[in-house]
Formats: sequence, C-alpha cells, structure tokens
Amino acid sequence: MVNQSVHIVPVTEDPYNAETPLSALLEDVTPIDLVYVRNHFDLPQLDTSNWSLDVNGAVETPISISYAELQALPAKTLTIALECAGNGRKGMDPVPGGTAWGYGAVSIVEITGTPVSNVLRKAGISEGAVEVAFHGADSGVVQPGRIEQFVRSLPLAVALHADTLLVWKMNRQLLSLRHGFPVRLAVSGWYGMASVKWLKRMEVLTEPYTGHFQREHYVYLDEEGTQQGDPVRRIRTRSLIVSPGDGAVLRSREIDVVGIAWSGQGAITQIEVSVDGGARWLEAELDSPTSPYGVQRWRHTWRPELPGPRTLVSRARDSLGNLQPASQRWNRLGYGNNGPHAIAVSVV
Repeated sequence: MVNQSVHIVPVTEDPYNAETPLSALLEDVTPIDLVYVRNHFDLPQLDTSNWSLDVNGAVETPISISYAELQALPAKTLTIALECAGNGRKGMDPVPGGTAWGYGAVSIVEITGTPVSNVLRKAGISEGAVEVAFHGADSGVVQPGRIEQFVRSLPLAVALHADTLLVWKMNRQLLSLRHGFPVRLAVSGWYGMASVKWLKRMEVLTEPYTGHFQREHYVYLDEEGTQQGDPVRRIRTRSLIVSPGDGAVLRSREIDVVGIAWSGQGAITQIEVSVDGGARWLEAELDSPTSPYGVQRWRHTWRPELPGPRTLVSRARDSLGNLQPASQRWNRLGYGNNGPHAIAVSVV
C-alpha cells in the first residue's frame, strides 16, 4: 500500500505534466492518482454523448462508431509499463531541451479496451494500406504562427496486433480526462507518444505519415550509433532502483535493494546491481513475471561492510541480448535515455 503522504510530482503547470513518485512503483499497479501525466497542449473537452470514432482513408467503407458501440465490442485487459519517451531526460549531459523529466515518467497500468483490429475490420482495409494514423482531439502552437494537432501513425501490422487496444478504462476505472477520456490508444511495448489520447479518428494510409509528431519530434537526432532521424518506437531496455530512495541514510545491516525493469523488445532475463558505482556487478534475484508487457521486479540483499557514502547502480538485459549501456546515450531531443540508474545513499 502506497503511503498516503506520497503525491504525484508536478514537472510543468502549463501544460500540466507530472511524474510518478518512484516509491509508488513498488505496487503491482500504480495508483491512478499517481500515474504520470504527459500533455502537449490544453486538455480537450469531450463528451461521450456526442463522441464518435471516425475510421476513413484507405478503407472499403468509412464508418463512425459511438462510445457505446465501441464498448460493446469484445474487450480485453492487459497490464503494461507506460513510459514517456523523454523519461530520464534530466539524466543526460548536457540536458536537452524539452520537458525536464526525471525518472518518474513511467507507470504500471491496467488497461481495458478492444483491439484496434476489431474496428478496422468493420471498415475493411483496402489493398495497398501500409499505416494507420491516429488523430487526437488535442492541438496547439508548436512554433509561432503554427498550430498542430497531435497525430501519430503505426505500421499496419502493429495497429492490427491483438494487443494494440482502443482503451476506455485504466486501473478498472473509466479514463480520466488527463489520461485520455473518453478513448485512447494503447500500444504495448512502445513509448507513450504512440498511445494517442483523446482519440477522434483513425485514418488508414497508403503512404507513411509525415506529420509534425512523426518526423520532426519523437525522432533520434545526433545519437551515436543510431541512424539520423530514426523514429522513436519501442521501449529500450531499462531498470530503476525503487528502494532505497536516492539520498537515503541506511543503517549498517542487511538491506534489500529493490527495483523494476522492463523492455519493449524482449523479456527481462538478468539484472545486475553495483554497490560501488559500477566497479563491480552482482546478479540480482528476479521475481516471477506477472505480465508480458509489464515490469519485471527484482531484489538484491546487501550487507554493507563499512559506513560511508555509496552509489548504487542497476542495469538490465533482455531476452534479445539488449543490455543497458554503460552511460547515458545523448541525443538532441532527449529521447530513449536508458543508461544505468544510479542513486546515492549513506551507510551509518
């Protein structure tokens, strides 16, 4: 049970963005009022009584589906790690521009909705389709004199995946406005920018989408080892130390170092922990996984031999061999930072 004194951590007020406190990630599912919030613009005001989802573009029959009709379709529930692509931006050196996220732009959420494929098949997908663009109801100024709507696309195969959902519930509650009411997209294993909120339209495309949030933002620029302009897509392998907290003063006795790890590419297979800033690595114990798209919990029992300051670090490896890099990977827009998570503690 999360301590009642724990609150979401505001990052910006206009638009409102806020982080999950890391201690809340000890829970199997992050309490709804502590789920991180990512907004680009003001919140759109929508009403289920007149909301509908339009499906058009390269389809056999354009359709419009109401909120009630959507909820009548076969539904499923998944537990996923939802992470902002800018999570950990403040850990880069130098810190790139953009929302100054620490490490709490991630939450563990239970989502309920119907697969996108159930709706697309009602419209019928035309030959030659390659992508689906998802149009949110939010829009705003991105440059002086330039207004953009939030739109992202997915390759057709990803859009049709059985676990790509049109979601109306989070943590068994109807979506709140800040989390995308009445309906949002959820793309398991992808960074959060793909999970478009306040969904209004799905457009099937015969050419790749090239809008502002697809080609100008949410791309990797000037990152060593990454092709210039590569789109931000799947979540990179990552781990966090959740307990003890950064700055903790610990007594010299047996201490459980506890954390989580996740990846949008493969299952987590190994966690290593260092208690000396990365000079030596020790293998942590993995709990049994609870969801293919959630987080892997882990722990390491540490008995400090001497008092003094210590730097604890964790790193993860997934089933495809993806290992967290030894240092932060810098890029101009500050995306996908999955360098090892380090915290400072003092032993007395």
